[in-house]
Amino acid sequence: MGEGGHALFDTAIGVCGIAWGPGGIVAVQLPESDAARTRMRLLKGLPESPEEPVPPAEVQAAIEGIRALLGGETRDLREIALNMDRLTPFQRDVYAMARGIPPGQTLTYGDVARALGDPGLARAVGQALGHNPFAPIVPCHRVLAAGARSGGFSAGGGVATKLRMLQIERARFGDAPGLFDEVPS
Repeated sequence: MGEGGHALFDTAIGVCGIAWGPGGIVAVQLPESDAARTRMRLLKGLPESPEEPVPPAEVQAAIEGIRALLGGETRDLREIALNMDRLTPFQRDVYAMARGIPPGQTLTYGDVARALGDPGLARAVGQALGHNPFAPIVPCHRVLAAGARSGGFSAGGGVATKLRMLQIERARFGDAPGLFDEVPS
């Protein structure tokens, strides 16, 4: 992926950003209130990187995958290489679990904590997901609070954006109707 760079790109939910460097994608940013804020939040804490009008092929493929997912296609984006060098081992484990959740399905913070071997880590799982620099490649929107409550979401628009992404994916809970399906009376 070369030395690194960043780009902004349009999606069905607004302008997103992506940054890359040696070893993969280093950050993705869901839409903020405008493109300048999206860029600013994307680059916060990253080494300086030029804006590239034509990203490398691997990055362009990631952009197309993100566009497809946010446009309603069933995509899991697990093929996209991420550079997680600046993350803790716990964050890497949480993000690996989140990447395993198929589109349209959800887990709770407690489910992820139990899968990691300690049900008491549910709050820490939520905090790790709140710092996710790769949404939606790491689909933190698919992880909910107990009782199928939305929990938080740190992207622009907050929980409304999380729910919109789940709606795009036609999210379901086990055999129950999807979050946004009409229930026959």
